[in-house]
Amino acid sequence: MHMKKYFLFAMLIVSLNNCSAQVPDSGSFFLHKFAQNIGKETYKLERSGNTFTYNIDFKFIDRGSPVPLKAQLVTTAGYEPISLFIKGNTSRFSTINDTIHIQNKNVSIRVDDSIYTETLAPIAFPVGGYSPGTVQMALLQYWKEHGEPKNIPLLPTGMVSISRQGKDELSFMNKPLILDRYIVSGLIWGNEIIWTDQKGNLVCLITNDAEGDKLEMMQTDHESLLPELISRAATYGMQLFSASMKMDVSKQKVLAIVGGNIIDVEGNEPVSNSVIIIENGVIKQVGKAGTIKIPANATTIHAEGKTILPGLWDMHSHFEQAEWGPAYLAAGVTTVRDVGNEFGYINSIKSAIDAHKGVGPFIIKAGIIDGPGPAGLGVVRATTKEEAIQAVDMYKDNGFAQIKIYSSVTPVIVKVITDEAHRLGLTVTGHIPQGMTTKAGIDSGMDMVNHMQYVYAMMKRNKDNSVDLQDSASVAALDYLKAHHTVIDPTIGVYEMVFRSVKDDILEMEPNYYTLPIPLQALFKNMGMPPAQAELAKPRMQSMMNLIKALHDKGITIVAGTDMGFPGYSVARELELYVKAGLTPMEAIQTATIVPARVMNMDKRTGSIKAGKQADLVIIDGDPLKEIRNIRNVWMVIKEGQQYDPGVLHRMVGFKK
Repeated sequence: MHMKKYFLFAMLIVSLNNCSAQVPDSGSFFLHKFAQNIGKETYKLERSGNTFTYNIDFKFIDRGSPVPLKAQLVTTAGYEPISLFIKGNTSRFSTINDTIHIQNKNVSIRVDDSIYTETLAPIAFPVGGYSPGTVQMALLQYWKEHGEPKNIPLLPTGMVSISRQGKDELSFMNKPLILDRYIVSGLIWGNEIIWTDQKGNLVCLITNDAEGDKLEMMQTDHESLLPELISRAATYGMQLFSASMKMDVSKQKVLAIVGGNIIDVEGNEPVSNSVIIIENGVIKQVGKAGTIKIPANATTIHAEGKTILPGLWDMHSHFEQAEWGPAYLAAGVTTVRDVGNEFGYINSIKSAIDAHKGVGPFIIKAGIIDGPGPAGLGVVRATTKEEAIQAVDMYKDNGFAQIKIYSSVTPVIVKVITDEAHRLGLTVTGHIPQGMTTKAGIDSGMDMVNHMQYVYAMMKRNKDNSVDLQDSASVAALDYLKAHHTVIDPTIGVYEMVFRSVKDDILEMEPNYYTLPIPLQALFKNMGMPPAQAELAKPRMQSMMNLIKALHDKGITIVAGTDMGFPGYSVARELELYVKAGLTPMEAIQTATIVPARVMNMDKRTGSIKAGKQADLVIIDGDPLKEIRNIRNVWMVIKEGQQYDPGVLHRMVGFKK
């Protein structure tokens, strides 16, 4: 009996020693945004008997703003959780302050100032979101210790699912390196991709921060592998959705859409009780029922009582994760202009979609270039003339249609970028860099400007920050924009989100809020200002709305862009705000259809419903010309002749519809 007890005790010690051997005493991960190293996470592991204590320091600096976080995770040597303390920032605009303590199957939880207790579930693990990565590494080990269950409840709230996806073989220091690949869902909106070594130690985590921006954590010794893993993450993310859709465009060679009311965004009369014939992804015929013969081999789509629009555009997209693809299509968006992304990531995403190996809109790529300094963004920087030319040439050689200038480019380099871009047939959009006026940016060759704030800065302002549109300086600024054919994407929905009072009903801004995935609801719930501050911001917000109408009335080109916001739905909100500003529903819809197609020199191919154009359509249940909010009622989406059910697409990425 004594020998048996001794044997069991000895085996336990061996088991604990084996667990300990797999966990290094310390670890460090570089943190990246736009593939740029912007910070570091480190952990130190203290062992005391059967207890592991991870002390974690996480900090990055995003465009000059520090994002620091401290955490302490305590587990048993078998990864059973004991406590988690996490406090600090999760983005430039969000904070966290959670304490979770487990004792005798009871859980004590503190979230900010809220304190409560609950009974510990048979399986549960404390996590504070996407960061720190060390906690996710421990979560992965906990999942393995418990037999790799389909779901794990999280503390203080939520549910996570983890799945093995396979192994990746890479070359590292001239030797093969085998990494295990996992998908983690539930900590952020959509899927994270994790790679570990064969012992389960975290090598790479590709996730999204609390702003929705893609963020990578890379084990410091393996930093050189990051570009390859970013590219693979894009491909794998797209494959998850294309596999579930089982797309085969060859099966839909001929479609006939009958009975719908077509909105002609080129200014002609609508076509009621129409017929649209689509062959091999191209519109072959459009007309009234009875004037067009429906081919015998056509698949018929009955659209009686519904409205048919060209597929919508988002001219200010940041395709930060694969989930944006289905979310965009579900909202009727078939084309996006991505105005700044990681070079390898957006190339892989676009390639997958174009090859029908991914689900998403057609992507027009605008390559971002920033300048020197702590507020710079990304790894593509231009300080010298040679660097500027090299960056523009790289984007041109890789199929980018445009250059996006960011906020730290110096005035001299702005001119070099625009000259080289124009020489190569590219247009230039972007921010007005610090130290430049909007007029100076346009004088230097910028064809387009992102964000209404740069137009607002040109105007004569009153003491309350409202704009005096009758002042001669404001009139001259509008005349200048008109004379230079400057294109503006206002992203007015972003300002509504930033300037709103957090006490206001969020359903006024986004009626589909409660259909969003829970991580997105949490992300947007507290976005805005305290009521008193929001009240002070009202004159500025109203002035920006007034400027939309003033720009339009002046004949200055406006294109609908969102700068992310509520995935997919933000395009509808942008158009609703244009109508609220004084545009007609038709004028608002044109900013997201034929106008951007003309701006990007693609109107011969898409942007309206005409014979010979690409079959990019959205079928609406209701009439958005009578009530613009009806544009949200997407019944079917057709992109390049491929049919999509918006409900299926939304459920694919965690929406409740």
